[in-house]
Amino acid sequence: MWSKRKSVDYSLQRRHTLEELQGALRTMVSHESLDADPLLVRAALHHGVLTNRRCPVRNCGRLITLNYAFGDQLGQYSGRIKSEEELSQMENEYGEFSVYVVEVCPECGWNHIIESYVLGDGVTRKPPRRVATVEDIYG
Repeated sequence: MWSKRKSVDYSLQRRHTLEELQGALRTMVSHESLDADPLLVRAALHHGVLTNRRCPVRNCGRLITLNYAFGDQLGQYSGRIKSEEELSQMENEYGEFSVYVVEVCPECGWNHIIESYVLGDGVTRKPPRRVATVEDIYG
């Protein structure tokens, strides 16, 4: 992606969380990194990209990554899951928006942000006109 900037790698924070988690597992204490929201797990199973990396906690399965896009210029579409192809198209259509890459293990509930970055062409635009959704119609 040509406009990728302000990239933040969360690998050190991830490593620290894994070290804390190993200690919590030894003492049988629950840990917040193993409590993936059911909606996050469902989104990972249906919209995520399967990686070659194994679960770092229990080695129980392969990790799935999701790309969440956030930004004022996205309007009602902020906070949605986007594929790499959609992000490549969006970086030419919007001035600036943030992408958060989350890894999820649907088997044990491990989840962590692994990267964030900003995309867009830098031209400020108004958010798109709000379109009625199913939630607006049926509540």
